[in-house]
Amino acid sequence: MKEIFENYGIKIAENELNRLETFKNLLLEYNEKYNLTAIKEEKEIYIKHFLDSILPEKLFFEGAEVVEIGSGGGFPSVPLKILRNDLKFTLIESTGKKCDFLKIAGQNLGFENFEVLNLRAEDGGRNVKLREKFDICTARAVAKLNTLCEYCLPFVKVGGLFIAYKGDCAEELEESKKAIEILGGKIEKVQTYELPENFGKRTVISIKKVSATPSKYPRGNGKERKNPL
Repeated sequence: MKEIFENYGIKIAENELNRLETFKNLLLEYNEKYNLTAIKEEKEIYIKHFLDSILPEKLFFEGAEVVEIGSGGGFPSVPLKILRNDLKFTLIESTGKKCDFLKIAGQNLGFENFEVLNLRAEDGGRNVKLREKFDICTARAVAKLNTLCEYCLPFVKVGGLFIAYKGDCAEELEESKKAIEILGGKIEKVQTYELPENFGKRTVISIKKVSATPSKYPRGNGKERKNPL
């Protein structure tokens, strides 16, 4: 599986490959019980989950404190942590069973600076201990971008980044511009990738936090999804 990464210029050590293999086995072992992924074939896991998570790793600067929203099965956080042990992760996931799995994965992989919180994003975004405390917030396939910005930007320090992992999302990006501005962000970079084996196009959007998020956001009570900015 090493060539999957090398073909994209990603250097990966043998011990990192071994840890990805360990994570893949854990993912499949706990999947039926915890409903972590619909992808079960090994090559698809490596491309659609692992490669997809790792491709933008250069956007995550050295030693960054990163919060991940809606962690699910641990993407992109776990593959990133395997390659970038310098990153400090706080994972926010609202489903208790998925939190249990993420803790098991962190323990099995020997992670330090890897905390899992069983919490709704909108509650976390209003928590003074978490609000505007992180260098980077990231999320993958959680919600439409305008909704996602309201969940994620409140966690980011002014000067930090929100890194959103999306599919082919030109229309979504256009629709989100108002929300990004209201919430204190500014689009900094949009990168696109084609995954191998015709597994599709991916877009990674970097949004810089240029001003504090107004205190009324996130609104909570599902308004972020029902009535996006």
